[in-house]
Amino acid sequence: MPLSTYQQKSIGSAVVVPNTPVMAGAWTEFELVYTAGFFGLDDSGSLKIVWRFACDMAGPQFDDPTAPNYVSIIAGNGATLDYRFDIKNNIRPWDRTLYIKIVRGYFKEGDQLRIRFGDRRGGSPGIRMQTFCEDTFELKVLVDAFATCDYVELPESPTLKIIPGKAVRWRAVLPTQGTVGQPFRLCLKTEDPWGNPAPPAVEAVQLSANLAVTHLPAVVKWAAGQPVLVIENLVVAQAGDLRVQVSDTEGNALACANPMRAVAAAGWNPYWGDLHGQSEETIGTNSIHDYFTFARDRAFLDVCAHQGNDFQITRAFWDTINQTTADFHAPGRFITFPGYEYSAHTDLGGDHNVLFLREGETIHRSSHALIADQSDADTDRYTARELFETLKDRDVFVYAHVGGRYANLRHAVGSGLTPAIEIHSAWGTFEWLLHDAFDLGLRPGIVANSDGHKGRPGASYPGASKFGSYGGLTCFLCASLTRESIFDALRRRRHYATTGTRLWLDVHAEGDGRTARMGEAFSGTGAAVTLKLDVLTPSAIERIDVFNGKDSVATWRPDCPPDSRRIKLLWEGAAYRGRGRETNWDGTATVVGNACLAATPINCWNPERPLTQTDERRISWQYITTGGLAGCELLLKAADAGELAVETPLVRETLPVSAITAEDTVFEAGGLGRRLRLFRVPEENATVSLKHAWNINIRPGRDNPLYVRIRLADGHLAWSSPIYAAP
Repeated sequence: MPLSTYQQKSIGSAVVVPNTPVMAGAWTEFELVYTAGFFGLDDSGSLKIVWRFACDMAGPQFDDPTAPNYVSIIAGNGATLDYRFDIKNNIRPWDRTLYIKIVRGYFKEGDQLRIRFGDRRGGSPGIRMQTFCEDTFELKVLVDAFATCDYVELPESPTLKIIPGKAVRWRAVLPTQGTVGQPFRLCLKTEDPWGNPAPPAVEAVQLSANLAVTHLPAVVKWAAGQPVLVIENLVVAQAGDLRVQVSDTEGNALACANPMRAVAAAGWNPYWGDLHGQSEETIGTNSIHDYFTFARDRAFLDVCAHQGNDFQITRAFWDTINQTTADFHAPGRFITFPGYEYSAHTDLGGDHNVLFLREGETIHRSSHALIADQSDADTDRYTARELFETLKDRDVFVYAHVGGRYANLRHAVGSGLTPAIEIHSAWGTFEWLLHDAFDLGLRPGIVANSDGHKGRPGASYPGASKFGSYGGLTCFLCASLTRESIFDALRRRRHYATTGTRLWLDVHAEGDGRTARMGEAFSGTGAAVTLKLDVLTPSAIERIDVFNGKDSVATWRPDCPPDSRRIKLLWEGAAYRGRGRETNWDGTATVVGNACLAATPINCWNPERPLTQTDERRISWQYITTGGLAGCELLLKAADAGELAVETPLVRETLPVSAITAEDTVFEAGGLGRRLRLFRVPEENATVSLKHAWNINIRPGRDNPLYVRIRLADGHLAWSSPIYAAP
């Protein structure tokens, strides 16, 4: 909604000094200087300096000049000020608010207010800048010059440019499946500690593969200043599972690409997509053009969609969304869909992602809450039930989402539209939403996306904000890379979801002489079916669970000898379904009567909060979960000596090391799936591909949603869409 524009040019001006680029996530100092305009600033007048919801710049503090994130605020004319910071005290997306009020005195024209962010003069290290890149990090200044609480936005906002830090991480991406004799590409990328693409320090890298690959260079040179390198027209001459290693010129490993299954002929191909995220036109970062450019050229996605909150999408921006998806759409190369996030209150239906097959469709919003132009308000659908009724005969698909609000699936019952369940995003992991669908008799597929707000679809790191997880990905199993094929895969539930990793997965069921592929409904199965899995993974497989609906009916683990010295400690879950679900797991693990030789973090996405090993006895951490899992792996000196004491705000337990087995020891912690797990894993686990089968009993008189959840040693998860079996 627009602020007042009354006499903007007479309200004042603001600048940032020094106006030089700032490294993402760096400790910095800068000053915002406001100069009062003709009307000055009346006694009890105030200012708001606001920045975006998505920004994870550290919150300012005003009390300790020696401590991090100290901000000083001085009135040049000596007026007495009162000020405070609130993370949500202004109209979205400009939520983050520094409020400054004159309590004695006033400003006349030319008087200045100086706000020094990260003031280092008293010993503070500065303020920690936001962790993601942005060409125009904007600090809006809103002025209540007349002390009426009617704020006028300055006509020009000060901005800073946020640039990447030094590259510390390498990524390599292959297609998940390739055909013998057909060209494919290898994509390389380097990232800074916060996940921003950043140019590497090296000039060349070495490449090697376990299969013969035509045109794969042994050494490839990196273009100066570029964070990505794409090698085209590679060809594999034989079927098999291709793995490509990236090393420096001294032979030190830098990255291993996700595996590619090379087949003689393909009836279908896996394509990767992130179909949920926002840009600065709603509540995200950077423009919608930047958004799709990143997805295609930095995350190497095959499929992407933009999902702005509907109550912020003006008619003009809806036109822009449609035009941008049309401009970027390139069948066979990069598929886009127009769409939006339906954002009703949970009781009215909650969050659902709406994807249209083509441009030119009408947007049916949940409201016009932040849209001044009400001329198309008659197109609103205030409940998800009304929305589904309107959309049921159109070329559209819907995801049920958990964000701030969560989807209320009761509105889908009997609608003719069954949403896919977004089981994971940057907000966390939400298996409970899938269980809701089963309880209501729905037959959803399973997807994962980022819901990224930081301008990095397909490679969405959580940064230092309330987003606790790395963003997810969905793999679509299609005959070709077209809009129609992706939609067909969605409608047939031929897709699987991951927490951001890429793996090859095939799940099918056999019963009564027939076969059902992933996502299919399968009646007349008889009393049992054989569920078959074939999976190829980028890191070792730690556990596979087979589910019939909400119930775990089988588990596979690699063989773990009882004398293994590796212990896994995981914590997971959320406080409850809605906003404020973050769960604090800050804690320690202490080894008594033994020694910890090494501690490896799992899903430690925030470099500011590393896992720390003080000595051979003590490990400490600062973690939150919002539904997902995190933890660490400990390598002990002896397999069965001593005790392990774990202390967190929710769980405090001590148990003998000898009592820890390959079976989970679980300590429940209330809330929504909050628990701490301890279990033993093999010292060496080389299982990166697996074919396995289970005989599953089919329960009469009900749906039997059969699916698998795969947990990898690096902490990533994957879910197949269910096969719906009935006797």
